[in-house]
Amino acid sequence: MTFERQGGGELNYFPCRYGKSKILFRGPKRDLKGRFLAMLGGTETYGRFIKEPFPQLVEKALGVTVANFGCVNAGIDVFRAEPGIMAACDEAALTVIQIVGAQNMSNRFYSVHPRRNDRFIRASSLMKTIFREVDFTEFNFNRHMLTTLRTLSPERFEVVKEELRVAWLARMQAMIAGIQGPVVLFWFADRTPDDEDSEIRLGADPLFITRQMVEALRPGVAAIVEATPSAAAALSGTEGMVLSPLDTPAADTMLGVRAHREAAEVLARAIEEFL
Repeated sequence: MTFERQGGGELNYFPCRYGKSKILFRGPKRDLKGRFLAMLGGTETYGRFIKEPFPQLVEKALGVTVANFGCVNAGIDVFRAEPGIMAACDEAALTVIQIVGAQNMSNRFYSVHPRRNDRFIRASSLMKTIFREVDFTEFNFNRHMLTTLRTLSPERFEVVKEELRVAWLARMQAMIAGIQGPVVLFWFADRTPDDEDSEIRLGADPLFITRQMVEALRPGVAAIVEATPSAAAALSGTEGMVLSPLDTPAADTMLGVRAHREAAEVLARAIEEFL
């Protein structure tokens, strides 16, 4: 069981499984027999260090059960490999998919862990051919590996980045098409889809995703909702987050409590009309 501590307090994520899923999602476990919303996504949807992440706040605002299928550091692969979760989305009144980055998924150049998608497993023969001078056994995480490749050769790295974008778009289109009910895409990040400058440092999520890629998905979804933190939310930092001093470096890179509240307000207003 996972706990995060701040002083004498602790945040219990109430880990739970839905059906035969191999993934522990954030609880308490919701009853999926009645009317409910499904929310898929990464660290933000899961709400790491956040007592009430945006799925829980939307549940309160709309009075409708929300199943939080967020997974820390998730890529698209983690959901597509869980037929039980995708079946739950078919039964949901509406499915919200947080837009996650393109780096945490297997592709022609490298493979990732099937459930912990941020973990680098191996490079393909094609990748080793393009980057002959690199010892890929030195990498455990995708972002570290990609940052190293970009520093080594920005020109060759562009080939990898383009592959990730093409693969991401194709898999998102397939996942959306496979869900029977209405789908809403949710952009929740500290940058807008128009801001591509931040990808230079390989730091701002969702990594490699552009406005053009998001708009290419519009024909298959009911709506696309965007939420970026206000200046006040950005300045609030880790205020209100539940964490230990050792967690502070990780928490500093995440969207905070105020950002989640703002996002929930935007998302609740947008999806209310579909319920």
